[in-house]
Formats: sequence, structure tokens, C-alpha cells
Amino acid sequence: MVFNKTLDNLNNYEAGKPIELVVREYGVNASDVIKVASNENPYGCSKRAVEAVRAETLKMNLYPDDSMYELKEALAQKYGVKSHNIIIGSGSDQIIEFSLFAKANPSNKILMAKTTFAMYEIYGKRTGTNILKTTSEGHDLQEFIDIYKANENVAVVFLCLPNNPLGECLGKQEVFEFLEQISPDTLAVIDGAYQEFAAYKDEDKKIDPKELIETFPNTIYLGTFSKAYGLGGMRTGYGVGDVKVISALSKLRSPFNITTLSLKAAIEALKDEEFIKMTVSKNFEQMRRYEEFAYELDLEFIQSYTNFITYKFGAAKNSSDICEKLMRQGIIIRDLKSYGMNAARITIGTKEQNDKILRHLKAVYQG
Repeated sequence: MVFNKTLDNLNNYEAGKPIELVVREYGVNASDVIKVASNENPYGCSKRAVEAVRAETLKMNLYPDDSMYELKEALAQKYGVKSHNIIIGSGSDQIIEFSLFAKANPSNKILMAKTTFAMYEIYGKRTGTNILKTTSEGHDLQEFIDIYKANENVAVVFLCLPNNPLGECLGKQEVFEFLEQISPDTLAVIDGAYQEFAAYKDEDKKIDPKELIETFPNTIYLGTFSKAYGLGGMRTGYGVGDVKVISALSKLRSPFNITTLSLKAAIEALKDEEFIKMTVSKNFEQMRRYEEFAYELDLEFIQSYTNFITYKFGAAKNSSDICEKLMRQGIIIRDLKSYGMNAARITIGTKEQNDKILRHLKAVYQG
């Protein structure tokens, strides 16, 4: 059987290993496994969301409200925009897919950092477009603008703020200065999946979606309920953009693209601001332990504005070996070898989880 030739150049997205796999392969008890590979919220989600989903299960025979009126209105109120400035997706990565299919094709190009969210490139290759990447790992905006000016027909630019899987984050002012230098016909995708964390740590990193899209109508801001809101299993994301951008992307959205339960959970989670404050404050309180650990072991790390930290290992250590040894102890972290890095990304867990993670990581690293 012959398939689309575009698939020949596509790699599968490598997700964090599931708990079930570690239990099967290593014989670890499921209750003893700590998964800190996928940047999920270790504190769960809002109790309001849980109760709302329980109540909604009686309606699972019904399709969700395809207008997504209540969630759009809540997001519009949160950001000071109109509901027609909002699009809802099955995770924010679905909005990434919409953005690329709306703008990218074999006659143009997309631009991104060398090391960033893998789905930008995967979705980009599906459109047959040409992929441009910086040579520097993170977001060097001077390199971005040099590449942009050296290439015609750059249709989409991706800025991941903060950046996954590294954790660094550009400041709002430098982002706006960059956006002033690109064509209004280029769509700039500002991925704010971890913005709740960055804004808490440093106000200068905060991107206000309303200011962004009013200043630059050729942008779209992406948000998600999978990280700070703790609804990764509900797969709900959103985009905030100018009405022309949202109208174009909406033509690509299939009916009922998120579930009844996902919709209800997101609506209620959005109301629980105290849960978000608790999540981000505890995250950075615990992250200090990982920074102190790195200083103690003379281990290089990237200053993080997210709910994870990235450790870079020297020539004497191999990230895959370290991840494998930890997995045998029931600790799942994310090996970044697939990104071409001898490094690992660790989601910041609860105090109790971090006690165990750091104890075993020290033994493995020094062993």
C-alpha cells in the first residue's frame, strides 16, 4: 500500500513514558511510580472541575455545545477581548495545526527555534512547507530576524514563551520589538502554554493577549488547560487572535472537537483562581530545591520560567543512562536525546515526590 510521501519525512512525537509502561517493563508497583516527564500538574486540578465533570457524566450521550459559548465568554472576560477573538481546540496543539494549515504550504516557510516544541515542525512538515530553524538552542531573536530577512515567504513564526522543553523565556518588550520587524502577512504564533508560571515569576515576561493582538493583528496567542489548570487528560486549549485570524482558523475546526466533559471542566477550572495561585507558588518553592541541587553537584541547568527544569549533562554522563536508571526506580523523567541534547527535563513535583526524585537522582548521578 502506498501512502502520502510527506509521511516519509515525519517522526512521531515522543511523549513522556506512561506509568503503565514502566509497571509492565520494570515490575514497579503503580503506586510507587512518580511520573515527572510530561509537565502535568502534580497537585491535580480544581475540585470545582472534578465536581462539574461528575455532574456532567449523566449527559455523556449528548454532544457538547459546539458554539462553546460559555467557555469563550469566560476566556473573553478573563482577557478583556470578545468571544469572536477566541477559538477552542483539543489541546493548544490543535490550534497550532490549524494555524499551519491556514498559512503554510510548499511554496513558503516557517521559522522556529532549534530546540522547541516538536509539534511545530511535525505539523509544519505535514503541510509540505520548508522548515527554518535557528542554530542556537533557545530563542535568539537577533538570529530569528536575520533568518527572517534572509528568506522570502516566511508564512509562520513560532515563539514559545516560555520555551518547552528548555524553560527559558523572552521578555515582552523584546518580543514586541521583534514583531515590529516582520511582515503583517506573516502569522506569529505566541505559544503561552506556560505563561501562568512565567508571569508569576517575572512580570516582564507576561504577554497580555489583548495588547498583543491589538498591537499586532497578525499574531495569535495560545493557551492551555493542561498545565497550570491540571486538565491534561481533558485536552482543552484555546487561541486568542484578531477576528480575521480566528475566522480563518475556525474553518478548519471539525464539529464537537472537544468533549462535553472537557468543556465543563475547563469552564469550572477557569473560575478557581486560588488553585492556580497555589499551583504556581508551590511550583517555584519546590524548584528552588532543584536549583540548589544543581549547584551542589555542579550540574548545569537552564533558568526556568515553567513547571519543569532542564539539566544538561557533561561529557562524562549520558542522559539516556540516567533516565533508564531512574526508571528502574519508578521515576519517569524526560530524556532530551530526541532533541539532540545530552539533557533531561524534570517536571517539578510535590515536596514528597521531590524528596524521592532528588535522593535517587543524586545516587544515579554520582554513581
